[in-house]
Amino acid sequence: MCAPMASVADRIMQRVRTHDQGQWVCTPRDFLDLGSRAAVDQALSRLTKNSQLRRVGRGLYDWPRNSNILQQPAPVDLDAVTAALAKRYNVRLMPDGLVDANRLGLTNAVPAKASYWTDGVSRTIKIDGLTIHFRHTSRRIMQWAGKSASPVVRALHWLGPAVAQNSQVVSILQRRLPEAVKQNLRQYSTDLPDWMVPLARSITVAP
Repeated sequence: MCAPMASVADRIMQRVRTHDQGQWVCTPRDFLDLGSRAAVDQALSRLTKNSQLRRVGRGLYDWPRNSNILQQPAPVDLDAVTAALAKRYNVRLMPDGLVDANRLGLTNAVPAKASYWTDGVSRTIKIDGLTIHFRHTSRRIMQWAGKSASPVVRALHWLGPAVAQNSQVVSILQRRLPEAVKQNLRQYSTDLPDWMVPLARSITVAP
């Protein structure tokens, strides 16, 4: 006799397990090659009821990793959530620059909420107890996504022209940025907002 074909739910879990536990947030779209939308939705509902998957938001699921400290499923991975949302809405997302400004030593402020820039529409989404804010920003800023100098551009944009052009900010970045990042900033300086162009030139010269 032929072995019975694996159910849609079984095949969903096979695919989920190709990712590290807790590191992937999936949507029904990720499984539409395995069955009809109705069959996928039904399978995801069953897997959620059986605690094999966790529903972390509307149409968003993960394979939760248990926290040894909390003795319960760990909070959903924010990077995995934003990757899933970017795919769902077909947009690009970048952190809003506060974290970058803090890491570069340009501010002592720390983020009190998850906030991202996007080339899509502005929206607020609640995921597993988190409130995530997406704010539309200019194409010139978003096209830095993935470039090595992107954190610098995000930090400067978050600071704004009045603060970013302070000589102390320029001095800190001159000293702290690796040469490869400075070169990337120079290479794509024509893609910067107009007010950032002379600032980038100042930052990338020898201190």
